[in-house]
Amino acid sequence: MKLPRTVHNRLSYAGAAIALLAFMLFVFLSFLHTVTGAAEAPYAGLLIFALVPTILLLGLLLIPIGMFFEWRHIRRTSRVSIPTFPLIDLNQPHQRNAALIFAVGSVLLLFVTVFGGYSAYEATESVTFCGTLCHTVMEPEFTAYSNSPHARVRCVDCHVGSGADWYVKSKLTGAYQVYAVLFDKFPRPIPSPIASLRPAQQTCEQCHWPEQFYGAQQNRHVYFLPDEKNSEWVVDLLVKIGGGNPAAGRTEGIHWHMNIADRVEYIATDEKRQQIPWVRITDRSTNEVREYVSTENPLTERQIETTPKRTMDCMDCHNRPTHTFRSPRFAVNLALASGAIDSSLPFVRKQGVELLAADYASRDAAVAGISEGLTAFYQKEYPEIAKQRSAVVTRAIRELQKIYDQNFFPTMKASWREYPNNVGHLEFEGCFRCHDGQHKSAEGKIIRSDCAACHTVMSQGPPGQLAYSDGPNGLEFHHPEDIDDAWKLMSCSTCHSGLNP
Repeated sequence: MKLPRTVHNRLSYAGAAIALLAFMLFVFLSFLHTVTGAAEAPYAGLLIFALVPTILLLGLLLIPIGMFFEWRHIRRTSRVSIPTFPLIDLNQPHQRNAALIFAVGSVLLLFVTVFGGYSAYEATESVTFCGTLCHTVMEPEFTAYSNSPHARVRCVDCHVGSGADWYVKSKLTGAYQVYAVLFDKFPRPIPSPIASLRPAQQTCEQCHWPEQFYGAQQNRHVYFLPDEKNSEWVVDLLVKIGGGNPAAGRTEGIHWHMNIADRVEYIATDEKRQQIPWVRITDRSTNEVREYVSTENPLTERQIETTPKRTMDCMDCHNRPTHTFRSPRFAVNLALASGAIDSSLPFVRKQGVELLAADYASRDAAVAGISEGLTAFYQKEYPEIAKQRSAVVTRAIRELQKIYDQNFFPTMKASWREYPNNVGHLEFEGCFRCHDGQHKSAEGKIIRSDCAACHTVMSQGPPGQLAYSDGPNGLEFHHPEDIDDAWKLMSCSTCHSGLNP
């Protein structure tokens, strides 16, 4: 098989060798990837379907580049006149051979490009790629995601969604993120909320359908007080989920906010959207507009006119649906309620919360601090328990360490403190950002702040001594500790900062 004279040069030889080796490597690694099921390895997809095909393409490009330089060299040094452009004559065997090689090579290259390109796309859309490739940066979010109700939903389903436009936007944004990681330019912790997040109507509502929500849902909240007995306090709430179910014929309840019959807009004066001094509600059926302005932190007409306004959607309340960092109070309460920590250990609730909330320089320091702290407490205050129930204490230590691993990330400075959760209003302002009784319209109407607006207390009290409601209006909330009516005069998060009951 005779090839063109210009092929015989070092650069073309090197390109052919690189292309051949890359192709063999691609076939071999693709086989391993398929047989061993290495799809969960984030680096494997990039190596096999992005890096190796790039090297293959580079090798193939070197062949014509080498031929061009060789042709130019021959033209300059040869005494025979050489045409400016090659003459193609398939009647000549060596040209037919060259054309055959080119055609077969092009088909193989097309196959590798299409297969590799699609596989590279799949690799970059995978959960492991999003969560583990940039391990240090994404560790908090990936850990929280792995323990969330959305752990079987791909990252891209929420952060990108379907369609080419948002895919391109995400990749352009990702290019800067790669730069930030490579040159250590990323902030710690990662800021939230994400300004460029796709509207919830195009992501969340592909699975969740607010118009089909209706009725109420009973929720039982179990709390453990920071006393010696870890006294248990239960509150059963009937939460008015509501929504816009056509069968009910009306829009009501908490999901009334979801722009079904009305559009809700607001102005936030801080990046975390925790300060909301202005709200506008538009009735879609009548186009009636009502504006509510905070009497504590009013905005001027000029500020209202010029400040960007956000249309409320799922993410304004469910702002941590997947990447939830539990507070020490919530996490320890949950562990006690589930039996993961034995509630018969004196003061274990109080000590556990304090140990989790302490500042640690690293995970190793936290693991050691939790173990030493709880062990020392029982050895000093309850030596009999430390001696006779050491296995129970050890189990509590391990559970606290597990809680720390899942919710505290000192390297990225990430924990519940940096990421407010707007569902409810216990540890953060949440609902009370608007429902604080201070947002008033020009007509004198006030955004409701009473408990009955969203839920009804059906029962409450210590187990075995629960007080039950005898009517549809429920009970008036009774605070576990005697603080008179102080709980009515302030928001819950004033005291319940993630550390208190």
